[in-house]
Amino acid sequence: MGFVARHDIGIMKTRLDLRLTQKLIMTPQLQQAIKLLQLSRLELTQMVSQELLENPLLDEVTDLEEAVEEKKNEEDETTPDTTEVELSSQWEEYIGDIQRENKETEYPSGGGDEPPSYEQTLTRPQSLSEHLLWQLRLSVATPEEVEIGKIIIGNIDEDGYLRITVEELATLAEAKGEEVERALKLIQSFDPMGVGARDLKECLSIQLEQLGLKGSLADVIVSNHLKEIETRRFQDIVKSLGVSLEEILAIVKIIQGLEPKPGRPFLTDEAQIIIPDIFVTKSDDDYVVVLNDDGLPKLRISPYYQKLLLEKTQTPDATRNYLESRFRSAIWLVRSIEQRNRTICKVAQSIVKFQREFLEKGVDNLKPLVLRQVADDISMHESTISRVTTNKYMHTPRGIFELKYFFNSSLSRSGEFGGEVSSVTVREIIRQMVSGEDPKNPLKDQEIVERLRNQHIEIARRTVAKYRVELKIPQASRRRYLS
Repeated sequence: MGFVARHDIGIMKTRLDLRLTQKLIMTPQLQQAIKLLQLSRLELTQMVSQELLENPLLDEVTDLEEAVEEKKNEEDETTPDTTEVELSSQWEEYIGDIQRENKETEYPSGGGDEPPSYEQTLTRPQSLSEHLLWQLRLSVATPEEVEIGKIIIGNIDEDGYLRITVEELATLAEAKGEEVERALKLIQSFDPMGVGARDLKECLSIQLEQLGLKGSLADVIVSNHLKEIETRRFQDIVKSLGVSLEEILAIVKIIQGLEPKPGRPFLTDEAQIIIPDIFVTKSDDDYVVVLNDDGLPKLRISPYYQKLLLEKTQTPDATRNYLESRFRSAIWLVRSIEQRNRTICKVAQSIVKFQREFLEKGVDNLKPLVLRQVADDISMHESTISRVTTNKYMHTPRGIFELKYFFNSSLSRSGEFGGEVSSVTVREIIRQMVSGEDPKNPLKDQEIVERLRNQHIEIARRTVAKYRVELKIPQASRRRYLS
């Protein structure tokens, strides 16, 4: 007996349903406001400068205009005619000061030549490539070797290493491999010692050769036992070469005195200048948060276009529509920047409230803090706090810190101490432990764990290893100094 399945096919009907739903739409203005939150001071300045170029209704208030406006507000309303006189006198005084300054700093020149520009008065350190090219021009190389040498120097990185093969160089220079080898040998004889090497072994060998130690025991160890030196397996070198441990240790000291990165002295990376967004100062028993608006462009709506929009003139519709659009954009930008500044101040005030003990006593008292705590404190979303703390810096009595520095995870304390301790504080404790350790017997990760446990801080060995790597502290075997 079988079964037959039957399908009843109905007639599909179309109908209209009216449903009320909520949907978040990111308008261009809202996107701009969110973008402004995460911009750094430099990025904000660049963005505002671009807007000033593109939007004719935006105006930048100069310091002179701001001073005149303040003076105008202070004057009695019954004497409005003095404003123009005051502006004229201040402008003439300002121009006079500029002329006097130019006369005092005038450069001697003849024939009415202009003084050198600001850029022409600056100097900078010589780069590694410039130093090598200078030596190449002074060498007795042939014209062909000079041309090949220029290509070689162009492929030497900032550490002083050649990051390209001889075959590739020969193709670039349209030369034979032997010619490239001769030019490379010439450059490897230049200052700094070891420049132009293709790996660490060749770099150290070149330095030993220039020190007159080619073929010596040190050269043999560099050529065949660099791995053992790195892992400090000195006994393996002793067995392989049949010399005493004392002699090996003396040679290793010589090798450690060589430069593994010949280009290091020519690195031109200067210290980054950080301009804080927030100043925190102590007044009596409280901390005051002040926004640093120095150097940021002060915006206003252009009085000329503002008057043009208000007047009942025969302005073409297309022109008026364009001006109204630009006007709305300018108003939104000004308000967004003001909102950005208020938000930064609110976040900074909340951080100061949570981290008051850090400001009073230092890093050992930095509290664990997450974005959620600040978000709840000032009734904002976590994503907003995250954007505000990106690339923003706070100047405190303890120094300048990125706002994100104050947010960190927590580790638990044991025993009667209880509570939590900041992961930043634990990192600082580990750093201090390592800096004060015995160079001949450095602390292992497990020993650091035990010392932290004695301070009632519960932490796993793998967490100590993680923090050690973040602090750029090598393993104990690599921190051991030779006696």
